[in-house]
Amino acid sequence: MSVVMPRVVTRGVVFIHSTPTALCPHIAWALEGVLDTRVALDWTPQPAQNGGMRTEFSWTGGQGTGAQLASAMRGWDGLRYEVVEEASRGTDGARWVHTPALGIHHARLSANGDVVINEDRVRSMMASAGGQWGTFSAEMDVALGAAWDAELEHFRYAGEGAPVKWLHKVG
Repeated sequence: MSVVMPRVVTRGVVFIHSTPTALCPHIAWALEGVLDTRVALDWTPQPAQNGGMRTEFSWTGGQGTGAQLASAMRGWDGLRYEVVEEASRGTDGARWVHTPALGIHHARLSANGDVVINEDRVRSMMASAGGQWGTFSAEMDVALGAAWDAELEHFRYAGEGAPVKWLHKVG
């Protein structure tokens, strides 16, 4: 007799901070391919990028859907995005951030949205820093995704006035 484990459902948001107009339908198709459902995106101009577009999209899916969504859009020229997957039963939340200049960054998130850096990673950063505070600080910035946040910040602010997507606690 086999036991069927219930599927754990989670929620998240895809933020397309900026993309060339030509990629808009491809992004929709990529999201639809992962979610296996029709996706309607409300595109608005991105004031921080001449000719760029932006959108936000809330999704619901099984654990790991965020990683699949981020992977589906990875590496496209001119695309800046974030994918957030909320914490769900048995797993932390996660955030994937992509910029053309930096590529993709992944971080685990606590229930309140803070980046979580596990003990082994902190110990590794301490060892490689060799007691040099500047080196440790630089490694911490990488682990936290500081460069990605800095690059995306003016695209986020340019989106003020856009519809707000609220995350909900699952589980």
